[in-house]
Amino acid sequence: MNARTDQQALATPETYFATLPSGVRMPYVARGSGAPLLFVHGSLCDYRYWNGQADVLSQRFLCVSVSLSHYWPADDTAITGTFSWSTHVAELAEFITAMDIGPVHLVGHSRGGCVAFHLAREYPYLVKSLTLADPGGPLHIDGMPEAPTAPATDALRAQAAELIGHGDVEAGLELFVDSVSMPGIWLKSPAPFRTMAIDNAATLAKQFRDPLPAYTQAAAESIKCRTLLIAGAKSPRVYRQNVETLAEWMADAEARTMTGASHGMNVTHAAEFNRLVEAFVSGV
Repeated sequence: MNARTDQQALATPETYFATLPSGVRMPYVARGSGAPLLFVHGSLCDYRYWNGQADVLSQRFLCVSVSLSHYWPADDTAITGTFSWSTHVAELAEFITAMDIGPVHLVGHSRGGCVAFHLAREYPYLVKSLTLADPGGPLHIDGMPEAPTAPATDALRAQAAELIGHGDVEAGLELFVDSVSMPGIWLKSPAPFRTMAIDNAATLAKQFRDPLPAYTQAAAESIKCRTLLIAGAKSPRVYRQNVETLAEWMADAEARTMTGASHGMNVTHAAEFNRLVEAFVSGV
């Protein structure tokens, strides 16, 4: 397959909506056939984030990417629940069941990695394998006090939300995106990625009001499916530490580090990311 340009990589594919028992109309795209791979996006993203995976992996698998409720192109009239990670876990379980595609090979990135982790924990019969790329959320180490969010992080998030709320959307997004990846990455990002983030900017303040739960050893040990943990070598330390610790805690997990990659690894280093996922899923 010919290499795609940055403009093509996040283009809008044909969209479908699955009406769930909860009343949510979940947007999704699907390509290919075979064993189902279900992709779960993180902050400021939607199903378009995984185009670079579907382009290649749909040659061997059924690739399904969803937009969680409140994210673009959400049908606001059909959103009945509050914005929360736990609501998104329940929605995904409904989606897999309604579409009759389980058990799936589940792939989650960042905040979506935390959602995927808890889906695998709460609904193990729906998940055949789990891939977590830079999974978001704090760690809780037994015997150690819960680490508070750094004041500087809280201040940065508040400033980003304030900028977006006052209409200075790109400045707020640049502040936040650079903080979770690397300085300057927003301005270097392809225009389609920035468009996607702008489309989802309104979710950022909602996300800040819904902190992710801490990973615990007991929760990690309860997940029995095979798990691939992927870290970007240049990702912020918090993500790399999550990968290292979860790899120690989970019963059947392997960890990989992508050299030269930061948080948006599946977009910036799509070929390597796809090779890792394909090799892993093919061996399950």
